[in-house]
Amino acid sequence: MTGSAARGARWLAPSLLGPLLLAIGSIGFAAAWVLVAFARNQQSSWMALLAAIDAVLMLRLGRMPRGIARTLLAVTGTMATIMLANWGIAAAQIGRVMGLLPWESIPKLGPFYAWTLANLANPATELSWLAASVVLAAIASRWD
Repeated sequence: MTGSAARGARWLAPSLLGPLLLAIGSIGFAAAWVLVAFARNQQSSWMALLAAIDAVLMLRLGRMPRGIARTLLAVTGTMATIMLANWGIAAAQIGRVMGLLPWESIPKLGPFYAWTLANLANPATELSWLAASVVLAAIASRWD
């Protein structure tokens, strides 16, 4: 590679690779969370803490520099994982009753019904795990 092409490749990697890894990691972690919750027949909101750590690690693996952008992306990725997982858990529980597999019932669940089921399934203790994970993502993303 020439000098300018190498500089361009280094410039693109931190700006695009971190968010790309974060998106892939959030979807993958949400799928794992749904499977854990489906197997245990519980919300398993403690997995949100692991989702926060996963989001921070994905951004670090993508060489995203420390700062407000990394913090905002880590918090956003953690919240996206929480939303995807709760959607998947609600769909898996409804699909179980209807004889559907989790990935078959996810596209059939509407947003308002998913919101209602998530509100009913997450009491204060579960919500505290979710809130703690967002705080953990914000704090952990500031360290190198």
